Amino acid sequence: MPLPRLFDYLAPQAGPGDVGRLVHVPFGSGLRVGILLDVGVKSELPEEQLKPVQEILTDLPPLPPEWMRLCEFCSGYYHAPLGEVMLAALPAGVKRAVPTKRRQIKARARRDSVAESLPELTGEQAAALDSIRAAGPGFHPFLLFGVTGSGKTEIYLRLIADALEAGGQVLLLTPEINLTPQMEARLAARFPETPPVSLHSELSEAMRARHWRAAFTGEARIVLGTRLSVFTPMPDLALIIIDEEHDPSLKQQDGIRYSARDLAVFRARQRGIPIVLGSATPSLESWGNAHGKRASARSTSRYRLLTLNMRAAGNARLPTVRCLDTRRETMREGLSAVLLDALAERLARGEQSLVFLNRRGFAPVLACPACGWISRCNRCAANLVLHLADRRLRCHHCGSEARVPRACPGCGNLDLQPFGRGTQRLEAFLAECFPQARLLRVDRDAARSRKQWEAMLAQIHGGEADILIGTQMLAKGHDFPRLTLVGAVGADAALFSADWRAPERLFALLMQVAGRAGRADLPGEVLIQTQYPEHPLYTALTAHDYPSFAFAQLAERKGAGFPPYSHQAMLRAEAPEMAQSIAFLASARAGARSSEHPDVALYDPVTMRLSRRADRERAQLLVESFSRPALQGFLKEWMATLRQIKIPARLRWHLEVDPLEF
Repeated sequence: MPLPRLFDYLAPQAGPGDVGRLVHVPFGSGLRVGILLDVGVKSELPEEQLKPVQEILTDLPPLPPEWMRLCEFCSGYYHAPLGEVMLAALPAGVKRAVPTKRRQIKARARRDSVAESLPELTGEQAAALDSIRAAGPGFHPFLLFGVTGSGKTEIYLRLIADALEAGGQVLLLTPEINLTPQMEARLAARFPETPPVSLHSELSEAMRARHWRAAFTGEARIVLGTRLSVFTPMPDLALIIIDEEHDPSLKQQDGIRYSARDLAVFRARQRGIPIVLGSATPSLESWGNAHGKRASARSTSRYRLLTLNMRAAGNARLPTVRCLDTRRETMREGLSAVLLDALAERLARGEQSLVFLNRRGFAPVLACPACGWISRCNRCAANLVLHLADRRLRCHHCGSEARVPRACPGCGNLDLQPFGRGTQRLEAFLAECFPQARLLRVDRDAARSRKQWEAMLAQIHGGEADILIGTQMLAKGHDFPRLTLVGAVGADAALFSADWRAPERLFALLMQVAGRAGRADLPGEVLIQTQYPEHPLYTALTAHDYPSFAFAQLAERKGAGFPPYSHQAMLRAEAPEMAQSIAFLASARAGARSSEHPDVALYDPVTMRLSRRADRERAQLLVESFSRPALQGFLKEWMATLRQIKIPARLRWHLEVDPLEF
């Protein structure tokens, strides 16, 4: 239960060996599944008030103490009730306590040529691999910083082979479901007798429960999953790998707001095993941990940095990156003549191109030039996005939909105009420019299921698409040998975001999408349309110089006192009226014993950037300290106070530690 307490029951049939088992217990007017945390403890309540445990479930072994400690750490650090953490960490099929039909994981036919067909390592790959192997047993965190196409995955595969040979299990985390098909295929091809099991939200409830059970019992030796997989109990866990460790998707943004990356590091330390965090654009927190935050040779580093500067495949080289100054370019539907000519050139050569725009739909807003009406969402402080393909207006925040009006609701004007552009609008324009080209739009509207996504990947790899129009779904981890041109459109907006993390995210996104070009023998080129070509971010990007960008960002954050040089928590509230949200936060601030915590600063309540979402008015209060222990000590005491505040029936609040969204 999401309550800050545990519950006592009578269980004369239970012994110490049953700690960690699932149980059926009466709770309220029904039955619930619970986890038995202790046996033989005297209750504060008289025995006659205790209800009996109905059944101790024995179809699974008890959850191990190591798993319990991981959940306890998560509960304590993120200040979430232990019951909420534990039951959120279990698949729905397991929590139902209905034994899942056991199916043995099938192995592929043995291939004796696997070892002989291993690709030859580059010098950098071999050095990185040797460094990890030489570290020996125990907790060793490695940051594998490798440019796109440098062969980080090959290092993962060699390390997995080492762990399997030693009889261990491996947990491989990826930030997004879309990245799992390609990784699954590579793991299955390399380890035909040890097929991986995947854990993510698109699996059926029964299949996810089967895969979880296989990992828990040790039958599955390789587990590939998204962020929730970090909680998977694995008796022989010997190695943890996090691919694209910088990705914000590794942070849960609702419910228990945990960071899977940070929990994975805790889990590796707890078990005494190595962990490898890989990225072409590491998070500044990880980069700081690899350079002692001050980026000084004298500072102590928490992570060991391993660097891959060169691409691994054949004659592949990093693509040439150019900024196109759109102030001096003639634009057609947001595309410059230089970019259109480059697309035509690749089309003539039979090569693939990608036009990258991280905004789906046809246009961000539909407006009336006569009276100024715009398509606003009635439930959010945001606009409805025009999706012309199915003539709908959609809110990308709450999911509200409406038909495209035939005339302006305000003045009756028939000439409604779309303003701005999304992937659908670019697709329509490029179809007019290149009628002979095979276009493929790749975004969440076009690929709503894994089956659709895999079909699109097959089209791209099969050479059935000439020009791709896509969002960040195409930016990470994909290897398209015939793709030689990337055009980035509409990136400048992030330069002026109120979120101080925006430059880091923009650099990572552009570096990742640029890395899709020229990954084989064909040279790649990246064209970035911008009105600010002299901006330091673009200067570092054109030089493929992530270190200089990262050090500059760390220097700015140190001067401003931002993470990783400070530690933050955000108390958020949402209610039908903004006054209720602000009032709760004001009461929370007043109830804090700030004088007893001089190292902790509490700021005033303010509205959130998206102040209204799904008919809820949202506000937040920032808490900050330069000392993590001081902040945690304050939050533990403060949470007890917050739970005592009387709130309106429809007000909801939550605390987020180490927030990523502002």
